[in-house]
Amino acid sequence: MVKEKKIGIAFSGGVDSTLVAKVCHDTGYDITLLTVGFAGSHDIVFSKKINKFLQFKHRVLEINPREFTRISKQIRARIKTENLSWNENCIAFYYVAKLARNLGIDTVVTANGIDELFCGYNGYRQAIKEGPQKIMDLMASKLENEIAMMKAVNDVSGEFGVIIVQPLLSDEFIKYAKSIPLSYKITDENDLLRKHIVRKAAILAGVPESSANARKKALQYGSLIHKTLIRSR
Repeated sequence: MVKEKKIGIAFSGGVDSTLVAKVCHDTGYDITLLTVGFAGSHDIVFSKKINKFLQFKHRVLEINPREFTRISKQIRARIKTENLSWNENCIAFYYVAKLARNLGIDTVVTANGIDELFCGYNGYRQAIKEGPQKIMDLMASKLENEIAMMKAVNDVSGEFGVIIVQPLLSDEFIKYAKSIPLSYKITDENDLLRKHIVRKAAILAGVPESSANARKKALQYGSLIHKTLIRSR
């Protein structure tokens, strides 16, 4: 349960963040959608397209290319890991937290956990060929990594006095999500969409189909942070 009523939503326009935004709005939270990325990036363009339907408050921060290398080095030194995914996510949430602070928002809610719990990653297509136990083993590994990574994210966002909250990584939600049959999440190794029950729930909640049925594009790719970080190293 998120106690603050005025919250930001880390928003890309994809099914996960749009569903979280819709649920938070419909349950009485004062939400502002927060999108970060380089100018012209997928997330900036797509989030604006989806919010034309939602009509929520939406703020965008375009990353300054001239400061990116300096910021990325600062973050790598702070989190003390060369793990590329961790660095990319911490950079992205650094900018999300910066945007939130500029708007007077102390709490940002994210959809982290959905891909881990509902077979959103492409790796689950390989795992399903080896059976349900392989999927559950992969899920456990990904959850452990995500929970640890979000602690690093909060260390970075703390520079701005902003808390990044992941309600879908709570013990209660993890237990619930694991009780849902795998067939509701992934069908076989050729399943390019996955997360089927999440997509159906999103449509029922009023998420536009262009978001609910969009293929996954991770934050670091949709924002162009991954591409820019690789070039800067």
